[in-house]
Amino acid sequence: MADSTIILKRKVQIFIDSDIKADRERYYEKLFSWRDIVYKGANLVISHLYILEKLQDMVYLEEGTKIKLADRQKEENGILNCSRIGASYKLLSKLYLKQIPMNIMACVSQKVLRDFATDRQEYWLGNRSIRNYKRTMPIPFSGDVFTIKNDESNYDFKFKLFKIPFRTYLGKDKSDKRVLLKKVVAGQIKVCESAIQIIKGKIFMLIALELPIKKKELDVYQIAEAALGIEHPITVHVGKNSLQIGTKEEFMYRRLAIQASRQRLQRSCRYTKGGKGRTKKLKALEQFEKKELQYIDSKLHLYSRRLIDFCIKTRSGNLLLTDQKAKEEKAKEDDLILRNWSYYGLIEKIKYKANMAGINVIVE
Repeated sequence: MADSTIILKRKVQIFIDSDIKADRERYYEKLFSWRDIVYKGANLVISHLYILEKLQDMVYLEEGTKIKLADRQKEENGILNCSRIGASYKLLSKLYLKQIPMNIMACVSQKVLRDFATDRQEYWLGNRSIRNYKRTMPIPFSGDVFTIKNDESNYDFKFKLFKIPFRTYLGKDKSDKRVLLKKVVAGQIKVCESAIQIIKGKIFMLIALELPIKKKELDVYQIAEAALGIEHPITVHVGKNSLQIGTKEEFMYRRLAIQASRQRLQRSCRYTKGGKGRTKKLKALEQFEKKELQYIDSKLHLYSRRLIDFCIKTRSGNLLLTDQKAKEEKAKEDDLILRNWSYYGLIEKIKYKANMAGINVIVE
């Protein structure tokens, strides 16, 4: 039985579900308008929060002025006519009440408040400047306004969001997106605060799903010791059982081969016929860059999956990554290893999969 949950995030391509061109244009115009309001509103709120935080440091205020960032109806020296948390939402609702659904602006307000709380200490120390939200910021919405159903083909999914009809495009989906969305339709998975993002004219839904963690039958006193290295990306021992995952030839040499191919292509690009712009001339080069990233991501997922499967097979409730910090310091001395080892990405994937399986990870 699951006694805790985890939030999974998936990126799903969607498009406006309408055959009428005029309606599609109207919906697109509305989405672009909301996107502009979202990032402008977020910048406005974080600026107001920063000013409120620094009011007591403003030396040009009257000396007798007593400032307290609280509701004046509840606190004697309060200067706000509402709670501090409600101040940001009140600001957004006054400016954008009839231009955008307030559910979106409530989510924007909550996100900015979380971001400000995260960065607050750094602001006080002067270690960072105030955040700047850009036009690419997703349009957030709460999970309770999201209802999805199967389409006519029972292959993709349809939903309406603030009266705009959408349809998913999963294509030849080899991941778990379709399975997860079917569970959402069946009511087996809860949808949390999600978002819609527009990237180069394409629309994507960044959906957050709350899943129960299915605890495996693990021994909390059993420890699997794993070492991340160059010759073998992962070497793991549990008692007399051991496993070496991956090889140097398989991982690093293949990666170096992709890099060498990219460098050869770079040199040959000067002889490519021009006249159609830089983007057209360097298109093949950009594809090579994506190939390296995709290869590394695929291998790291495979290695981390095999490690966690081994831990489950041996019923190890703890995973100890031995001498990791010392190896990281040693890797910094060699630029080639530091550039191509990818230890940080591997650790992140190990922690993620271990958390899903209920395994405790310790980095030594």
